[in-house]
Amino acid sequence: MNDSTESRPEQPERPEPSETPEILERDGSAEARTEPLRGLPLNAPDPRGGAWTPPHGPPPYSGPQPTRPLGPMDGAGPQGPQAYAPWGAPRPYAPPPTAPRGRVSGWIWPAVAVLALLIGLLGGALGGAAYDRWDSDGSGLDDDGLSGGTTRSEAPLPIDNGSVAAVAQELLPSTVQIVAEFDGQAGGATGSGFVLDNEGHIVTNNHVVESAAEDDGPIEVVDTDGNRYSAELVGRSPVYDLAVLYVEDATDLRPAALGASEALNIGDGVVAIGSPLGLSSTVTAGIVSALNRPVTTGDSADDASYINAVQTDAAINPGNSGGPLVNLKGQVVGVNSAIATAGGGLGGETGGNIGVGFAIPIEQVRTTADQILRTGEARYPIIGATVQTGGRDEGRGAVIEEVQPDTPAERAGLAEDDVVTALEGDRVTDGIALIVMIRTHQPGETLEFTVVRGDEERTVEVTLDSKVG
Repeated sequence: MNDSTESRPEQPERPEPSETPEILERDGSAEARTEPLRGLPLNAPDPRGGAWTPPHGPPPYSGPQPTRPLGPMDGAGPQGPQAYAPWGAPRPYAPPPTAPRGRVSGWIWPAVAVLALLIGLLGGALGGAAYDRWDSDGSGLDDDGLSGGTTRSEAPLPIDNGSVAAVAQELLPSTVQIVAEFDGQAGGATGSGFVLDNEGHIVTNNHVVESAAEDDGPIEVVDTDGNRYSAELVGRSPVYDLAVLYVEDATDLRPAALGASEALNIGDGVVAIGSPLGLSSTVTAGIVSALNRPVTTGDSADDASYINAVQTDAAINPGNSGGPLVNLKGQVVGVNSAIATAGGGLGGETGGNIGVGFAIPIEQVRTTADQILRTGEARYPIIGATVQTGGRDEGRGAVIEEVQPDTPAERAGLAEDDVVTALEGDRVTDGIALIVMIRTHQPGETLEFTVVRGDEERTVEVTLDSKVG
């Protein structure tokens, strides 16, 4: 791919099994094999007949004055006799005359008009809500994205909570198992996910549902009580390895509280929840082992996902993919996505937890999920250049291999063999690090690159473009 975020790696020699772990493996299925951790009438009748209107001046005639009711009194009958007070001189009691049939009091029509207006406004509001819901039922899209106030962020547990059991009790009802078609086999892939909001949206990894999405195959969500729901794909991002599902009948599921990976410190306790090897509602615990770890996953450069990961030693295995990584306050700080394996590379019987797992930071999850909910797709930033992602020069910076015409990189003056050593003042060690660092920003942002060309170092400003993926 010809952009800064999808490069043509030069493959280094594969280390021997006894050497450093290779990255990475992604989820698989419930089987032993390992797949990629992937809301009083004023008018009354005249006693002589006809209707009358209470006068505002002297009576128009000198006969007996009409009377007006004051209200019920104590007496015989259901309401008791009515008392009447004269407009003028006192007169003997007389029962109120009966209004002629077919005549409507004058106040009725304004009241009817007001009532009709209210009904119309209410109907319009309900109709709009029904339309929005219909649209959501049809696609799972939401014009408000994550700004509609349907997510949670307040920590459900106290800041000094140290109980993994309390975290598990809080998060298990918000964590689900994903069962998806894989290579034409229904239920061939299993993974995990969590409830994003109270509208029925679920977050998981793209690689868990990728095969089902390409084949229009079935996807199911299983809650912690074993209830199964049919899910539809709202959108996915292979670049960030994220997907959003919509489950119409699961709106009663409790959303998980969203936290901030930026608030984590190395050594903080975290809990991973998911369905490793098809074992639903599994809870493991550990610590934050590293932050801002550049990681790439995928079987080739064409389907690689680059993650600025939270590294943890909480046990993560195939099937944990898409599940939440949670701090001890009960907030999701990442989406478990990948693991390193000792000598097994991608797939194989040796794949499994060795205490080196990686989670997508929740900040990226928020951004990508918001884009998917609004538009059905996600966009990522590019500069319009490819960089080396393996081989020579690793450690000294990101070596630019090619600059595409009419791109931000060309307009900024970048050229082949330039070495990017820093981005916004932060050191860049290699091509993967540069790609990951760029992807933590948003299209339209202008970033400062520190570039070495020959023996000369200079800084250039690059305004990020975007691409769907």
